[in-house]
Amino acid sequence: MIDFDLIITGGTIVTATDTFKADIGIKNSQITSIADRLEGAQHIINAQDRYVFPGGIEAHCHIEQESGMGIMAADDYRSGSISAAFGGNTTIVPFAAQHRGQSLREVVQIYHDRAGPKSIIDYAFHLIISDVNDKILGQELPALIKDGYTSFKIFLTYPMLKLSDGDMLSVLAVARENGAITMVHAENDDVISWLSKRLLDSGNIAPKFHAVSHARIAESEASNRAIQLARLLDTPIFIVHVSTSEAASIIRKAQGDGLKIFAETCPQYLFLTSDDIDIEGMEGAKFCCSPPPRDKFDQEAMWQGLINGTFQLFSSDHAPYRFDETGKLHAGPNPQFKKIANGVPGIELRMPLLFSEGVCKGRISLNKFVELTSTNAAKVYGLSPKKGSIAVGCDADIVIWDPKREVTVSYDLLHDNVGYTPYEGMSIKGWPETVVSRGRIVIAKGQLKVKPGSGKFIQRSPGYEFIRPAGISPPEIDPKTNFGAKII
Repeated sequence: MIDFDLIITGGTIVTATDTFKADIGIKNSQITSIADRLEGAQHIINAQDRYVFPGGIEAHCHIEQESGMGIMAADDYRSGSISAAFGGNTTIVPFAAQHRGQSLREVVQIYHDRAGPKSIIDYAFHLIISDVNDKILGQELPALIKDGYTSFKIFLTYPMLKLSDGDMLSVLAVARENGAITMVHAENDDVISWLSKRLLDSGNIAPKFHAVSHARIAESEASNRAIQLARLLDTPIFIVHVSTSEAASIIRKAQGDGLKIFAETCPQYLFLTSDDIDIEGMEGAKFCCSPPPRDKFDQEAMWQGLINGTFQLFSSDHAPYRFDETGKLHAGPNPQFKKIANGVPGIELRMPLLFSEGVCKGRISLNKFVELTSTNAAKVYGLSPKKGSIAVGCDADIVIWDPKREVTVSYDLLHDNVGYTPYEGMSIKGWPETVVSRGRIVIAKGQLKVKPGSGKFIQRSPGYEFIRPAGISPPEIDPKTNFGAKII
């Protein structure tokens, strides 16, 4: 008797809270049974000596998106989703980026047209809001939140994207009223512009001066300012791509004060430093991103933030630009640092890097790995309970992980369209072997098994779960000012 479409047998299941051996039965795209021994399936995957994780949720990536400079990302939704899947991800949440003068409805339709025919795994969209006006705030944004676009990003830097403090407050007010969450790129634009002008006026144009211009204080000041604005309205914010110990400390203190502050860090802040940008010629341009990689002390601070729960997510901030005239060198073969496209790739290596350097080296547990790469993203961004865990009733989004496979990173192994990886030559232990999305075998034995366009758009509900960092006691909370957060 055939009871299941697929059974995954013999593996060690790891969720954010539990580790146990069991079989998983899948039918009609969902997990329908978890038991010691299951039989009766059209297909069986033997996961003996493997970990069985919830599929990764990559909640911060830029795919088929124009930058503020007008440069199109190297990855479209075909190559970007394929690369994500080969890295163990079953859901991506890229950005639908508004540029000034565009309606949000227009932007959302553009990105659906890009993603729908191409993505091989499930996807949702964060909005990027760069143009704040009465129609956006009063009509479009509240309506889109109700339609399932429950998170959006704002910038405190970049001339074509940045919002004033007043405009940020207006966006936060809409988020508060409608149960949405606001992501913040927290860098002080005036500090960066002031430093950049003086560097350029002095003839300091090489890529390494990108890092100099993005001073640490630009990040810590803007992080604190964003937190205080959110505090004024008692509404949550999510500070993205944290890179410095100072910013992490500010975030930790705010969490200790009872504020609903989320944060993340990224591979570039654990595995790269400013020395990588300081290379002769233009090679350093490959490592230019904002904020830039810092130093060894900050790397350790980022690890500590992952361990103690200051950071709820570990995201790639995959911002793919080729090292040619279509991307990094769009302004010519030797551009000054202000004209180098900002961003590094990393969507496929996010999970392997964290497993190898975090789990294998004893920094984090298997359960913390799952929490950082999948479960917390589902909770924060409204994908839970269908995504981010392995339980009866969840979507059958699963990655089967070989903990012993050793890989030397080479771009030839990857599936994005960038042409290089900043992690070239790194040794990694642990690798995704089989990827299952809604019960479909997407990746098996290094081969793609599904067609572009087979991923689905995920509509999210307003509201979020606040994840209290370890070691921080709950403050007294007035439920009337909690705005839909479930405190866990």
